[in-house]
Amino acid sequence: MNTLIKKFFATDTQNWALLVSRLALGIVILPHGMQKALGMFGGYGFSETLGAFESMGMPLLLGVLVILAEFVGSIGVLLGIGTRFMAFSIFLTLGGAMFLGGHVNNGFFMNWFGAQAGEGLEYFILVIGLALSLIIGGSGKFSFDNLISKYIK
Repeated sequence: MNTLIKKFFATDTQNWALLVSRLALGIVILPHGMQKALGMFGGYGFSETLGAFESMGMPLLLGVLVILAEFVGSIGVLLGIGTRFMAFSIFLTLGGAMFLGGHVNNGFFMNWFGAQAGEGLEYFILVIGLALSLIIGGSGKFSFDNLISKYIK
């Protein structure tokens, strides 16, 4: 069991690229999580976001998990705590939003000029790519995962 846990936290402690990926993903996703969880940056906050999700037919538990993935998951990624799990939760959330949110039908590009029906795939591809790199490689330099893995025998 400890071997499995050690593998979960293991990473190349000298890897700068994973650190950059971790910070980029966390910095981009955290404001979205803050919108949903806290109502910051023009967001609705926790209960109103859940209400909006419910009006779209999303089950309550799934709505809570989406908010947690974007808010708690991005904080975990930034700090490098349970990075693989946190990145996986972001991967599932944004992958689900890409396919279930109809973005696949909106083409590749983001809707910079309001000429499309909605946002395209490019943002989602970047987020999913960053999340996958962390799922595969771990947290890299300067993470709590590094400290945790040192103490697991």
